[in-house]
Amino acid sequence: MLEEKMLEKKVWAVVGANENAEKYGNMIYKKLKLYGYTVYPVNPKYEEIEGDKCYEDLSSLPEKPDVIDMVVSPKRGKAVIEEAAKLGIDYIWLQPGTHNDEIMDLIQEKGITAVKACVLVALR
Repeated sequence: MLEEKMLEKKVWAVVGANENAEKYGNMIYKKLKLYGYTVYPVNPKYEEIEGDKCYEDLSSLPEKPDVIDMVVSPKRGKAVIEEAAKLGIDYIWLQPGTHNDEIMDLIQEKGITAVKACVLVALR
């Protein structure tokens, strides 16, 4: 199953990670770390999240992530997908509410493999 294949990858970037414990960007970031993943928060609005350095974009990460977990609106997601394709990132995990037809078409056009599911549910 594709979800399981992605969950075997150990380096993730959470695009849309944030400091608000009530929001999915924060919950997902913390849960992946708890499960032993190397996780990088990506959000230009923050210097750090949960005491970890936060990165402005995918290009500024210290290593290429295996999987991107998208926690941003489709409007903001297009640039993320373009950047992921340029960097050669193969997997995108799309949280509920982060995708639409335009996003799915772009992902397909770029040859990226995507899963539409909630990572919090998958990790239970």
